[in-house]
Amino acid sequence: MQTPDTILFNGKVTTQDPTKPEVSSVGISGGKVIAIGTDDEILKLTNSSTRKIDLENRRAVPGLNDSHLHVIRAGLFSNLELRWDGVPTIAQALRQLKEQAQRTPPPQWVRVIGGWNEFQFAEGRMPTFKEINDAAPDTPVFILHLYDSAMLNKAAIRALGMDENTPNPPGGLVVKDSRGKPTGMLIAEPNALILYSTIANAPKLSTEDQLNSSRHFMRELNRFGVTSVSDAGGGGQNYPDDYSVVQQLEKNGHLTLRIAYSLFAQKPGEELNDYTRWLGLTHPGDGTELLRVNGAGENLVWSAADFENFLQPRPDLRPVMESELEAIILKLAEAKWPWRIHATYNETIERFLKIFERVHREHPIDNLGWFIDHAETVSTKSLERIQKLGGGVAIQHRMAYQGEYFIRRYGIEEVKRHPPIREMLKMGLPVGAGTDGTRVASYHPWTCLWWLVTGQTVGGTKLHGVEDCLTREEALRLYTQGSAWFSGESDHKGTLSVGQLADVAVLSDDYFAVEADDIRNIESVLTVLGGKVVYGTGKYAKLAPELPPVSPDWSPVTHYGGYDNSGPAVPMHTHTPIMSADGRAWETGCGCGV
Repeated sequence: MQTPDTILFNGKVTTQDPTKPEVSSVGISGGKVIAIGTDDEILKLTNSSTRKIDLENRRAVPGLNDSHLHVIRAGLFSNLELRWDGVPTIAQALRQLKEQAQRTPPPQWVRVIGGWNEFQFAEGRMPTFKEINDAAPDTPVFILHLYDSAMLNKAAIRALGMDENTPNPPGGLVVKDSRGKPTGMLIAEPNALILYSTIANAPKLSTEDQLNSSRHFMRELNRFGVTSVSDAGGGGQNYPDDYSVVQQLEKNGHLTLRIAYSLFAQKPGEELNDYTRWLGLTHPGDGTELLRVNGAGENLVWSAADFENFLQPRPDLRPVMESELEAIILKLAEAKWPWRIHATYNETIERFLKIFERVHREHPIDNLGWFIDHAETVSTKSLERIQKLGGGVAIQHRMAYQGEYFIRRYGIEEVKRHPPIREMLKMGLPVGAGTDGTRVASYHPWTCLWWLVTGQTVGGTKLHGVEDCLTREEALRLYTQGSAWFSGESDHKGTLSVGQLADVAVLSDDYFAVEADDIRNIESVLTVLGGKVVYGTGKYAKLAPELPPVSPDWSPVTHYGGYDNSGPAVPMHTHTPIMSADGRAWETGCGCGV
């Protein structure tokens, strides 16, 4: 037996290995698990150089794996962002906004870029324009609400040069008052391009600060036990230019996550040129164990994007979508590239599947590892077609943030099976869990696990019956083993079996024993990536490598960190003002039927 270089002992270790589902000790060498068993069995393998880490009877699980996170884009901007993720009251959110506006130097903006909604606040409402302008009279402020709207303060309106002559961009609405002047509300009607393009006007970080920002954002994910991510690309995330920061971090040995990234088509009408060029530049699997190409997507062609804006009616994709998407799928299938594709609605998925089936007849795709992202309203028939073509479904907890809006548009009965995860599992489809952070939902993995187990929104609305909720074991498996399939790594990642990668999260509380609502309060006290400690707190803090201070020094991260885990796990459900269906006003009553 090989001598371990590290041993984790005296723990309650969930291995997800059916031969030994729970052990107290794990032996690690060369970045992999080499032995699992009792303390007596594993500790006797030590020699004088073995590092022994006492878990003090804590629960340990395989490192969490987010199958859909925009980690590369988030890293480039994280140090600029004031996060309201998990903030329990609007009073606290506004206080942070005011403080940050005072310390942010011109020409920088204060940015609140998603990961929250009004239902998480005890007050149960959005901030008003008066409150935002009072908090920040001089510093531009951009506040993104899911992917349906954004709020600008007067300083941001001035910085953008917006006035009564500002036109509505395609697919967006600049809301104006009775005098024709912009109010500060931007509406995605129905797509989010107006939101992307507006925030793109704000200043970026320097390359040095982007390196720092990316490191601190990865450490934030490590804080919650995340060790792997499938990066889904993003609008304006250009390959290869916008990957130079994460590539530099990998070269310098500073990555604390495994990142498998997909290439996201950039410019409408130029998608085929993008993929033709990229297929000549790289190939799935290129890179290293920590940073490598995964495939194409989640955006393959812009005409196929059905944004998940439940404040607007379901968008009908233009007829040109079929010809544009089929050209890309044919090229990917010929090159044997896997792909992922964004699809919220079953109507969209049905149209995609007709294309996939046509291509499959000439170029089989059933062993490529392709998959659908999101699939909130996918039907049983579509799931059967996905299964027949060898595909999978990556699900996220977007409904935990948008459930109330979905209910108001489609009804309480309709929400109960969306997405139909229990049905997917019964069919044996590959299913992976994730967040779609950091904009439309929070990157917080424990909110996703809590949503899978309880079927609730962050505002406390019950979406799913007990029969459709997952057990804690099932939910964890989707966030570890399940997600590994989506990056082609299920043969060596996702369990703590002998021969698997030694990615481990040691938890602050026992995931399997705490009350359901306390799942959201769990953090990692010790996160291990390939046998190396990448995060530690308390008695384990000295084991983790130090990070340089957050830069720039006025960054919100210095003062508020990331996800706020100090507030109540689930706010009291109240019938208080929410955004109207057209995004122009507030209504009383969420329409959830509670």
